[in-house]
Amino acid sequence: MDLELRQLRCLVAIVDEGTFTDAAHALGVSQAAVSRTLASLEQTLGVRMLRRTSRSVTPTSTGLRVVAHARRVLAEVDDLVRDATSGHAHLRIGYAWSALGRHTLPFQRRWSRAHPETDLHLIRVNSATAGLGEGACDLAVVRRPLDDRRFESAIVGLERRLCAMASDDPLARRRSVRLADLAGRTLLVDRRTGTTTADLWPADSRPVTEDIHDVDDWLTVIATGRSVGMTAESTANQYPRPGVVYRPVRDGEPIAVRLAWWKDDPHPATQAVLELLTALYRET
Repeated sequence: MDLELRQLRCLVAIVDEGTFTDAAHALGVSQAAVSRTLASLEQTLGVRMLRRTSRSVTPTSTGLRVVAHARRVLAEVDDLVRDATSGHAHLRIGYAWSALGRHTLPFQRRWSRAHPETDLHLIRVNSATAGLGEGACDLAVVRRPLDDRRFESAIVGLERRLCAMASDDPLARRRSVRLADLAGRTLLVDRRTGTTTADLWPADSRPVTEDIHDVDDWLTVIATGRSVGMTAESTANQYPRPGVVYRPVRDGEPIAVRLAWWKDDPHPATQAVLELLTALYRET
């Protein structure tokens, strides 16, 4: 079925203007063109859209339903056009578990002051690319390398590796822990987006791992004391939770924080975001 936007615009114009003549004037075409376009729409759909008399034009019951749908479709198309031609007035930055930790709010505030023409939106998407591959964002904050060649990335900073545990866990009395302290524990990991794998431990002393895919679920299970978790420092800043404490892992390597973008279509604000995030991480 070859339904065209011009047909929908024509139908809406006739209903809004009340006559073919006024619709033609609003659309900037001839009255004959309006008649032909409406006829082609009715032929395409196989139903009559309008009742015509010598004095008025009114939509049929089917026409009313089609007009309602047409308004929504045309509004979405107009939004699409504005978004594509607005000069990138919006910037969506995706993240999987935690955004930028303690840098999140300073980043948002500094961005709004320095770039008031570009609205910033942080979006949580729990996928390997933090929403970049799914088209949910323009840039993504990730904490492990992306193997997909469609993307470029750059390291903007480093974060400590922390262990999350129940507040009444015996390890919680310590100021820090070592990897060996966790060898006999059950470790909750997110294989899609997480930075922790059993490979951090020697082959003969690895913890048991269980999969989990959401940070809230991760915290809820850890609070019971049945399991522990390991994560980037930003998670502790963004998700303080009663019943859960975070302790530095002394022999755990820092986690690199990366900004990723589409290689063949980078957002115009990419360089500005890189510079601001790098500056924020260097300040601490």
